Amino acid sequence: MPTLTKLYTMQEAAQHNTPQDCWIVIDGKVYDVGSYLDEHPGGDDVILATTGKDATDEFEDAGHSKSARELLETFFIGELDLSATVIPELEISSKKQADYTQKLKDLTKQYWAVSVAIAGVSVVVSFLYLRKK
Repeated sequence: MPTLTKLYTMQEAAQHNTPQDCWIVIDGKVYDVGSYLDEHPGGDDVILATTGKDATDEFEDAGHSKSARELLETFFIGELDLSATVIPELEISSKKQADYTQKLKDLTKQYWAVSVAIAGVSVVVSFLYLRKK
């Protein structure tokens, strides 16, 4: 009989990012490692730096032993829900665009005289040039 596991979104896992309440995501699995932070040989800051994102690469790059991998499984609480993936780039992009638009409006209001001066000089120069002929 298959075992049912709880599904968590990356956003849910990211909310658990303190030394008292720390979850990490490795290979699509969610682990509650808060009780292990003080015992981690690399220090708690290494683990805390990987909350809120997929920590698979960091875990693999550290070269964990077989016993460390077995220990990790004791902290397993569920799996990552891939169907509820949010694309943060879209949210960031819309915010950046709004900021850019507002900056452009502010600069236009601030430097409108420069545009008028350039246009005025262009008119005067062309008038003088045409008058010579």
